[in-house]
Formats: sequence, C-alpha cells, structure tokens
Amino acid sequence: MVIDGLDLTVPKGAIVGLLGPSGSGKTTLMRAVVGVQIIAGGSLTVFGQTAGSASLRHRVGYMTQQASIYDDLSVRQNLRYFARIQGAPLADVDRVIERTDLTGQADRLARTLSGGQANRVSLAAAMLGSPELLVLDEPTVGLDPVLRADLWDIFRGLADDGTTLLVSSHVMDEATRCDRLLLMREGELIADTSPHALLETTGADTAEDAFLAIIESEESRPAHSRTHLLAGGSRQTRRGGRAERTRKSGAR
Repeated sequence: MVIDGLDLTVPKGAIVGLLGPSGSGKTTLMRAVVGVQIIAGGSLTVFGQTAGSASLRHRVGYMTQQASIYDDLSVRQNLRYFARIQGAPLADVDRVIERTDLTGQADRLARTLSGGQANRVSLAAAMLGSPELLVLDEPTVGLDPVLRADLWDIFRGLADDGTTLLVSSHVMDEATRCDRLLLMREGELIADTSPHALLETTGADTAEDAFLAIIESEESRPAHSRTHLLAGGSRQTRRGGRAERTRKSGAR
C-alpha cells in the first residue's frame, strides 16, 4: 500500500479514530507509527523522535489485528512473559488484568478464551508499562456490539487518564466514539475532522452516510483540485499532488 502526501499531527490525550474500508492504508500507517514499516520518503515523528526509535519502546504500545498471545499459556502467564520482554514491572500485570476486566479469566489458557477476551489480553499486553500512546489496529473487528461497546468504554477510560489512542476501524458507527477522525481511502487521507463536524458539514445522519458523501464529492472533482475535509469544517485543497495546507507529521 502506497500512502502519498499524508501530513498530519495526532494530538495527545485523545481518541483518534483512523477509519476507512479494508485496504485503505490504515494498517500500513499504524505500522509506520510504531516503527515496523519502512518509510520510502518523508518523516514520521512520535513525541518528537523518529518513529521506531529505541527510546520510544516504552512510550508506545501496539495491538495488532490478530490477538498476539500464546494459546498454551494462561492470561496471567502471557502478560508476565510480555512484561519481562518489555521491561515492565511484574506488578503491572495485575493492574492491566483488572483494567481490562480479565480478573475472572486470569488463570485460563488463552486457547479457551472467546474472541473478545483474547482481544482484551492483547490490549492488556499493549498497556503494560503505561505507554503514553496506544496504537490499536482494528481491536473490535469481529466482535458483537456489546463486546465492542465494552472495549470502547476501556478506551475512553484510558483517554480520560491522559493516554493517546490511535484506533483503526472499518466500522463507521464507531466514528462517533472518537474525539477526532482521520478518514482514509486508497492510501489518502480524505478527511481530518471531528464527529460533530463530519455530520454537520456533510448534512448526513450517520457517519457511514457522511463517509460515502465525502467519497462521492471527491470522485466528482478533478484529481488536481480535490478538497479534503479538515477539523472544524475547513478544507484542504490539493493542487499538483501537493497540499497547500500542511502540518508536521507525528504524535505529540
């Protein structure tokens, strides 16, 4: 996936939703943020440092799309293992178990967990060491509405405590749970806005209808003069492949 001309700043202490259909570049961007994706050009900084720098390993937590846990270990054993790898205090294991509501499953083997519980274990592992930024790649995919709502309650609690969350999803109704929205399509950022501004500017009743309205608007314009919706309803015009309004990349 090629991501061309992306220029943005992720604010600290907020839930930033990275939304778009499958194949739009969400995972590629998130992998770049945590430093496991090679960047061909441009720069990406996290807390003022180059993404992937060794000094960021304790400041950034990453949850992949698939639950990254060992089936033959219990929940607690998985978290103790990841705590040792990350250099987090073992006492932190109990904290993240409680925070993700896994106390009743702490001694169960991972292979016996439901999909939602396995996702919570992956989230708990990403939370070890209290990172300042959590990068969560489609953490609610495949979950029923109740389990998704439970996870979003956890995300909101983390944000209220000052953690920055970058959460990707292709479920558009989750947009309203975010503080800020980054909408992507085919490797491009087509909107950088808030849930309220997204609905107000497009006149749509739902985030999904608003997203479709933005796509239809973009497709009706010549490529050299397409506009991208920005926070507050302002727009960014692209001419000749370059953005007239730019901001420094990275999370702060």
